[in-house]
Amino acid sequence: MLQNLKDLFGFNLLATDGEIGQVKDAYFDDQSWAIRYLVADTGSWLSGRQVLLTPHALGPIDPDGRILSVKLTRQQIEASPSIDAHKPVSRQYEIEYYNYYGWPAYWNGGAMWGFGGYPVVAAPSREAMAAHLSHHREDRHLRSARAVAGYAIHATDGEIGTLSGFRFDDRNWAIGQLAVDTGHWYAGKEILISTAKVGRISYESSEVFVALSKEAIQHTADHAVAKSGA
Repeated sequence: MLQNLKDLFGFNLLATDGEIGQVKDAYFDDQSWAIRYLVADTGSWLSGRQVLLTPHALGPIDPDGRILSVKLTRQQIEASPSIDAHKPVSRQYEIEYYNYYGWPAYWNGGAMWGFGGYPVVAAPSREAMAAHLSHHREDRHLRSARAVAGYAIHATDGEIGTLSGFRFDDRNWAIGQLAVDTGHWYAGKEILISTAKVGRISYESSEVFVALSKEAIQHTADHAVAKSGA
């Protein structure tokens, strides 16, 4: 089921033995479009450090109670590898993080989550591990969802609006659609564009380029109006 990532911000994070904070942000991979981590605001509990939660650790989403369950204890999270809140996520940190929890690393193997299409904790076969043991993708593409919100969206024939949100599948945590606020160009409507149509993202100029014309966007049923909840 597609969920609105922006709606998760502010959800209470509930570990197996108590609350640990709220969802503050998310890091997504701009190549696979998988949400790799949610960022937790832990308040004064773990002040000064950034707490990351991979979908491997996440349980059901309760939209009515605005709760996201976490399949970890507070002690496990507190003892996990620490990362400075003002530093980017490095591959060295990710290796320490995944080794600490004993989860299969997503950068090993060729699927979205390493050896499969979903963030499960089951270990891959010994044969699969041997085939990819020395293969570590060093080119990192983790980006903050909050940081790219507001980027200008360009069709092949001009600007069409600004990035206002993301729609993701709550089973594999893959972003499938970008929500775009079209402003005056398209009567103030908010539309959805498949991430498969994204050509490139310029972080230097804060722009996203999609392989669609304005006319195609206006006449393609896939780009449904989503003003009420993008």
